[in-house]
Amino acid sequence: MKRIYLDHNATTPVDPEVLKKMLPYFGEEYGNASSLHSFGRYAREAVENARLQVARLIGPVEPVDIVFTSGGTESDNFAVKGAAYALKDKGRHIITSKIEHHAVLNACEFLAKNGYEVTYLAVDEYGLVDMEALKSAIRKDTILISIMFANNEVGTVEPVKEIAKIAREKGILFHTDAVQALGKIDIDVESLGIDLLSISAHKIYGPKGVGALCMNKKAKLTPLMHGGHHERNRRAGTENVPGIVGFGKACELAAGNMKAEMKRIEVLRDRLWQGIIKSIEDVKLNGHPTLGLPNTLNVSFKYVEGESVLLNLDLKGIAASSGSACTSGSLEPSHVLKAMSVEPATVQGSVRFSLGSENTEAEIDRVVKELPPIIKKLRDMSPLYKNSE
Repeated sequence: MKRIYLDHNATTPVDPEVLKKMLPYFGEEYGNASSLHSFGRYAREAVENARLQVARLIGPVEPVDIVFTSGGTESDNFAVKGAAYALKDKGRHIITSKIEHHAVLNACEFLAKNGYEVTYLAVDEYGLVDMEALKSAIRKDTILISIMFANNEVGTVEPVKEIAKIAREKGILFHTDAVQALGKIDIDVESLGIDLLSISAHKIYGPKGVGALCMNKKAKLTPLMHGGHHERNRRAGTENVPGIVGFGKACELAAGNMKAEMKRIEVLRDRLWQGIIKSIEDVKLNGHPTLGLPNTLNVSFKYVEGESVLLNLDLKGIAASSGSACTSGSLEPSHVLKAMSVEPATVQGSVRFSLGSENTEAEIDRVVKELPPIIKKLRDMSPLYKNSE
């Protein structure tokens, strides 16, 4: 049985071209990028070339504005905590939203326990942050606004340019977690007015364990890592040269084929949704109907448990998710769907399908064929469904 992978928002397979580019840096090209000899210089050259490739995908930005990290979580922590520590004499108030990734929410929670105040903005039924609520939340001591570019669970794309404009007019630093947006929709850091932008390699067919924070030159952050003078004193630690090289190559590939590939994937996503609503009753689309990532479809199957749907799909060789992979071990319902005011019973039946480069029309048709009998079987066992009839 050929397996079908529909969980690309959790992670993606490494592209063969990315792997090929990385392999020499695990073997014969093993130099430390900070060494002065030829081994080190060759590694440094590879790192700086990757920095340029990353900058081109989110640019135009100067490569020097890119700081390599261990991934999206570190980039988010660096942006939020680094800004809070650096600006603590100016103020201690931070604004974020209720639907952020836990890399931002937990960093804010940590700061709240250490003398900072955090305002968590509500979202509407589609997951959009309210601009008037944002304006009302700004105070004289607000130092940072952190709102994600696109939500990882439901795919809703936030009005980043408008948020950045509000922040800039008030002289407040603006950070956005763009981990899910990278490689799926256009990102232009400069024209959008973004000060700090978090990204990660393994969401775009690059390796795990490497990411980056793009920093506007006016953003002076306090480093979280202390040690050597790596990354221009902004992030200590020997560079992960193979990972950084792979990240650069993944960005280069994304820059070349993103528009055509996402158009193809969007057609597949819509085919999946149309197939679901034609064959299954009592389903709900979670997320914005038009302002969403082209690869993400979050559906609630009412009267059943999402985990049961996932387990039954897995028995058929189909991999999907109930939400963020980072919270898959939690029994708590999705904080994103709760913030969108989705009814608790409906939240429990939610499944996220996130499509990627290897998915085909035939795979989507197989999913559409396998889903109805699974839902029917689970509903036949569900007291909630029987009581609704």
